[in-house]
Amino acid sequence: MYIEKLGFDPDTVPRLSAGQLLKRIGPGIILTGVVIGPGAITTASMLGANYGYELLWLFIPIFIMGITFMLTCYRIAMLTGMPIVHAISHYYGRGAAAFVGICLFFSCLFFTFGNISGSGAGMNLIFGIDWKLGALIMLAILLYMYFSKNTYSKVEKGVLICIIGMIAAFYATLAATGGPEIGPFVSGFTHWHFPPNSILNSLAFISTHAAITAGVYGTYLGAEKKWKKTDLFNGTMLADGIAHVITVILISGAIITVGAIVLHPAGLRIKAPAQMAAMLKPVLGSYANPVMGLALLGAAFSSLLGNTQRGVVLLNAGLGWDVGLETKRVRWTCVACLLFGVIVCFMYSGSPTQLIFLANLATSIGTPTAGFFVTRLIWRSDINLGMKPPRLLQISMTVCYIFATAITIYALVSRFLK
Repeated sequence: MYIEKLGFDPDTVPRLSAGQLLKRIGPGIILTGVVIGPGAITTASMLGANYGYELLWLFIPIFIMGITFMLTCYRIAMLTGMPIVHAISHYYGRGAAAFVGICLFFSCLFFTFGNISGSGAGMNLIFGIDWKLGALIMLAILLYMYFSKNTYSKVEKGVLICIIGMIAAFYATLAATGGPEIGPFVSGFTHWHFPPNSILNSLAFISTHAAITAGVYGTYLGAEKKWKKTDLFNGTMLADGIAHVITVILISGAIITVGAIVLHPAGLRIKAPAQMAAMLKPVLGSYANPVMGLALLGAAFSSLLGNTQRGVVLLNAGLGWDVGLETKRVRWTCVACLLFGVIVCFMYSGSPTQLIFLANLATSIGTPTAGFFVTRLIWRSDINLGMKPPRLLQISMTVCYIFATAITIYALVSRFLK
């Protein structure tokens, strides 16, 4: 039966070579650019500065959760022929889809606040100009790209350049500092605990690095990439998911480690962008500010390119509107979100770094809401088309969802009671 519904026998689909896979992947790279925004750099810097190596173990659940969320969403989308929010609408009604779309939109909107602040902070470190003026300059460049043709291709290439630059900057610094202390570094992965007052930082970190929103939006990017059902079986989607999670961990892992080596022993705490630049001073000296500025700017710009579109696409999907990246509705709604974000950021009286952190924390609403329906979908026998149920993926999705929801509720209740 499933062969008739798919139109082919999955067992006969040939596995692609490494070169062919590199041509087929892409959504995961864009999602890395979305995830590694200034919020990710800020929270990673905070974890390294405040707790040293103690929270490196977070990368283990992040790896498992990231891969699980990506592959679950990809599988559902390919087998149903519908991106995730559309599948929720089909199986659970338009009300459920609208609820999920609206929640994901606001989750992404908060993320945009952090990206705007981060772009301004980067311009401040590079050129010494007021961060608000710097943010406006970068938004002008961003709007030009939004209204140009071949949006997907330009976003994919722009994000890839930013990612390569960030990896190079932080790993060069990591090498120059002599690398981590092996004992504490290993202990950070094997001793699972939350140091005092670390739960909110941990939530902000996990909610950014392993959010169901990435997998959900990946199904819409897959449509832009022209993925086919055979890509579920030829290795494309597995490679794309792994590429996303590994690049995220490589970048954030280096930032935490550098923070643990440089900032933690000195007792420094991250409250302003210049303090993050202090991580690079052992290697770059007076060039630390502009290099960190470039890292923040690259992270903010790549994230702004993808995240604002992500929120609008998911909102439109929930409301049953057009989701194409080059449609007028998507473009002009993105403009409205950016303008609103500018107003919020400019009215905020605190440090842009603190706003970045608070915005990251607010994104945690995405996984408990969308994840509820994604978990239900992966267990449906009619979606698996009579094929052997993917028990490992189903169980992993359920456990990851419960874990993400539990830590979100615990952290938010703790914050409220405090």
